[in-house]
Amino acid sequence: MAWRGCLVKWSRIESIKSQNTITCGSRFNPYHQQRFGFRREAKRSDTKRGNETQEPKALPPEAGTPGSQPPPKIRRPSLLRPLMFTVGFTGCSFGAAAILQYETLKSRVQAAKDGEELEKLVMGSQDMAYWHDWWNQLSSLQRQALLLMSMIDDFWSSLTEGQKTVTGIIAINTAVLCCWRIPSLQRNMIKYFTSNPASKTRCLPMILSSFSHYSIIHMMANMYVLWTFSSGIVSLLGKEQFLAVYLSAGVISTMVSYLCKTATGRFHPSLGASGAVMAVLAAVCAKVPEAKLGIIFLPMFTFSAGNALKALVAMDTVGLILGWRLFDHAAHLGGALFGVWYVAYGHKLIWRKREPLVKLWHDIRSPGSKGSKPGSGGGAGHP
Repeated sequence: MAWRGCLVKWSRIESIKSQNTITCGSRFNPYHQQRFGFRREAKRSDTKRGNETQEPKALPPEAGTPGSQPPPKIRRPSLLRPLMFTVGFTGCSFGAAAILQYETLKSRVQAAKDGEELEKLVMGSQDMAYWHDWWNQLSSLQRQALLLMSMIDDFWSSLTEGQKTVTGIIAINTAVLCCWRIPSLQRNMIKYFTSNPASKTRCLPMILSSFSHYSIIHMMANMYVLWTFSSGIVSLLGKEQFLAVYLSAGVISTMVSYLCKTATGRFHPSLGASGAVMAVLAAVCAKVPEAKLGIIFLPMFTFSAGNALKALVAMDTVGLILGWRLFDHAAHLGGALFGVWYVAYGHKLIWRKREPLVKLWHDIRSPGSKGSKPGSGGGAGHP
C-alpha cells in the first residue's frame, strides 16, 4: 500500500503545480482567459459628478452593420406632364399638317398659273442661238457645275414623293449621330436626346430622342426600314399627314415606354427612331396585309406583311414580359399599336375633322375672300 500512498501524494503535487501554471499564465496571456471562459472585468467608463452619472455616447452604426439604415427607395416619377405634352404635341402636329397641306395646295395652284405663263413666253421665243452663245461663254468649271446640278436634279426627280419626304428625316438623324461624336456635347446629348422617366428633363427628350442614334448600325437599320416603307405610307396618307403620324408616333411610343419603366421600376435611358418607324411599318402592314415582303440579306425568303407584323408584335411582347433590355420593346409596341389604330380609326377621327381649322386659317390668310378652300376637301387624293 506504500506505493499507493506515494501515487496519491504524487498526483496531489502534480495537481497543485498545474493550478499554479494556469494561474501564472492567465496573468500574462489574455488568450487563455477567452479560451477557458474567464474574462477580465473592463474598466467602467462612467464618470460620477456629484449625484449625476454620465454614460458614454453611442457611436452611429457603421455601414454594413446590422443597425445601419436601409438605402432610400427611388420615388416613382410623376407622368402627368409627359402625358399632357403627348396630347398637346399630337394635336399640334396634326393641326400644323393640315395648315401645311393648305399652303402646299395653294402654292401648287399658283405655280401652275406661273408655269402656263412661262410656257407661253418660251414658246414665243425660238431664238436658240442666244442659248448657244450663252453656253459657249461659260468656263469649263461652270459647265461642270451645271452638269453636276443637272445630274442631282435628275436623281431627285427619280425619287418618289415618300422618298423625298423621308430624306429630310434621314439628314436630321445623321446630323444628330455626328453630334454624339463630339465630346463637348455629351452632357447635353444625354440630357435632351435620351428619354428617361427618372430624369429631370422628361418632355422635350420625348421627341428629340426619336431622331437620336448612338450606333451607326442602329440608325442604318431604322432608316432603311423607313426608306423602304416611305413610298407606301406617303401614297396612303400624303406627306403632310405622314409627318404628323411620324412625329406623333415618336412621342406616343416614348410615353408608353415611360409607363412601363415606371411600373416596373427599371429606369434606364432610351433613344432611337424605332417607335416611330414601327408605327409606319405597322400602318402599311395593317392596310395592305397581303403585300409580300423580304429580307435584304435573304431575298429568297418572302412573307406577307400581315405575318411580319404579327411576328414583330409577338417578339416585342415576349421581350417586354421577360425584361429583355437589348431594345425598348415597350416603345416598339406603342408605335406599332398606334400605327394600326390610326389607319383603322384615327384617320376618320382626326384627319377628316380638320375642316374647321383649315377654314379658320383660310379666313386669317385671306380676310374677306369667299370660295373654295384648298385642303378642306380631299386634298391631293388623300381625304
